[in-house]
Amino acid sequence: MWHIPVLVAVFLAAGAALAYVLGAAAVLSFVASDNTRYLAVLPQKIFSQIDVFSLMAMPLFILAGEIMNRGGVTRALLDVSMALVGRLRGGLGHVNIMTSIFFAGISGSAIADAAALSNTLVPEMKQRGYSEAYAGAVTAASSIIGPIVPPSIILIFYGAVMQTSVTALFMAGIIPGLMLGAALFVTNAVAAKVGNHPKLERGDIIPLRQALLHGLPALTLPVIIVGGIVFGVVTPTEAAGLAVVAACFTGWFYNVLNAQAILESLRRTAMLSGSIFMILAAVAALGHIASLERLPEAIATLVNDLGLGPLQYLLLLNILLIFVGMIMDIPVALALLVPLLAPVAIAQGADPTHLGIIICFNLSIGLITPPLGGVLLIVSAVTGTNYWKLAWAILPFVIVELLVLGILILVPDITLAIPRAMGLVN
Repeated sequence: MWHIPVLVAVFLAAGAALAYVLGAAAVLSFVASDNTRYLAVLPQKIFSQIDVFSLMAMPLFILAGEIMNRGGVTRALLDVSMALVGRLRGGLGHVNIMTSIFFAGISGSAIADAAALSNTLVPEMKQRGYSEAYAGAVTAASSIIGPIVPPSIILIFYGAVMQTSVTALFMAGIIPGLMLGAALFVTNAVAAKVGNHPKLERGDIIPLRQALLHGLPALTLPVIIVGGIVFGVVTPTEAAGLAVVAACFTGWFYNVLNAQAILESLRRTAMLSGSIFMILAAVAALGHIASLERLPEAIATLVNDLGLGPLQYLLLLNILLIFVGMIMDIPVALALLVPLLAPVAIAQGADPTHLGIIICFNLSIGLITPPLGGVLLIVSAVTGTNYWKLAWAILPFVIVELLVLGILILVPDITLAIPRAMGLVN
């Protein structure tokens, strides 16, 4: 069966759709391993993989994010952030990070965050004296807060693949996301002092009271989404439905949203959701053949033979994922590797919720890491910044984010504090 992973890599490199490649690899694996008789139960396995109530939250959160991107939310959040931190040295860098924190509690997507701020804030940073590469770097670095804090599309994806509570994952992502934001604030402050970055003058900033009043509808969106889940008022799926309603209301308030924008949001949501569910179906097929061939048990035996303890294995897993994240999109990595490698860590005593945050945090860093960081490519394309200049400028941020990841790996209680307080994990 060695040739199947090779074919998968070749077809992915050629640009074939991930779901088709994984599905074909799964069927070929059944044939190559003489397990074709088990193909009859494959539809049942696929249905059980996607018949998860919490997965309903994913298309709803995607729709809410699409509507917000077209509904004037970004500009309102930018104004609030400028009023709060714009007068500090390197103010627009701080504004960039704070807006990403606000945006993370709404869209849950690094790609959406990076694209929105690349269009709006990077040109303004360049105009005020920041280098083009630094403006793009701070935008890309702060965008990965989105996949960590709730709502997060990749956390929902992980929860579906590993059958882990999405609510627990959402709650576990709050403190790591805020830690990441704080670390980026410090990094930007140091860069501002070293590079003598400018600060905004009073006349450049909307007064705080005015900014807060104008931005109030946008600011209520994270409260509805995160606050409702934290206090147990709504489930993640119900919060996603409320987010769609609130996003439509916010777009109406800012007088930006129209019927064409809503139709385009629905079209994009259908495309993204369909592709994700197709990947999940392919993952179910691969998981079925992996269980038949006892691949997780074989990996566990190898780990035991090497004498790796729980922490050693977790560190080795993260080193592997760092390199994987440099060349693979997150859904690809989650689909191919997590079902095989994560169960071994869980069997050694790792908490599934903590492990989910670590894996998603790790792979999110890959979005801003060369040579194929997806967010870097988007920021480079949108802003016109040379890719390799952008990659060089973002290295200090990548190092800081890896340090935060290391702390989270070594101190699981940080990640699990809120889920434990809510009784979601032991």
